[in-house]
Amino acid sequence: MKLIVTVVGRDRVGIIAAVTKILAENNVNILSINQNILDGFFNMILFAEANESKIRLVDLQQKLREQGEAIGVEIKTQHQDIFDVMHKI
Repeated sequence: MKLIVTVVGRDRVGIIAAVTKILAENNVNILSINQNILDGFFNMILFAEANESKIRLVDLQQKLREQGEAIGVEIKTQHQDIFDVMHKI
């Protein structure tokens, strides 16, 4: 299953490390990361593949959401099919 992870919030040290640590711990392979900082706000979109992962999507979403709350950013995780449909014009 392919996933899209988005992260938005005030920039601080360790955001990428906090997100990717959870993905690595759950055997989720990162395919691509694009991030930028504009006027002190961090924005990242990460494409990943969870074919080898044993964690359920809902549980991964919760872990990442809780991590985001702990570090002061909003982290959303979606199945790529849902993301694609939501952003289709």
